[in-house]
Amino acid sequence: MLKEKLLEDFKDAMKQKDELKKNTIMMVRAAILQIEKDTQKEVSEDQILDILSKEVKKRKDSLEDIMKSGREDLIKQVNDEIDIIKSYLPEELSPEELDKIIDEVIAEVQATSMKDMGKVMQAAKVKTAGRADNKVINEIVKKKLSV
Repeated sequence: MLKEKLLEDFKDAMKQKDELKKNTIMMVRAAILQIEKDTQKEVSEDQILDILSKEVKKRKDSLEDIMKSGREDLIKQVNDEIDIIKSYLPEELSPEELDKIIDEVIAEVQATSMKDMGKVMQAAKVKTAGRADNKVINEIVKKKLSV
């Protein structure tokens, strides 16, 4: 469904001559197609959400370097690309909701120390699927397991 929505929005962006939206969606679709080619399987909705999250993360990481260069035009473009991609992601979880989910995951996997971090992260990623930044999840899990 998300794949079809991306295709429809791509076609609309082409009709409206919205170059930024067209190019952004094209990059996302290329990432999806590359994974399908590599794995020889069609990607699931969860995998598409994961790809979208990675695309946002890539742009946020590059934004730091672009800000150092002081190129306002590129900063605006990257921010606009992030907004376009985020429009396909589910609404992000609030810190309180994320905290609650991580508490549940820690209880489910019976994590007691930092040794269990991998198990907690894996389960938390599945439960938050594209609705939270993995870096934020990681920080919260570290805080909770190091107590």
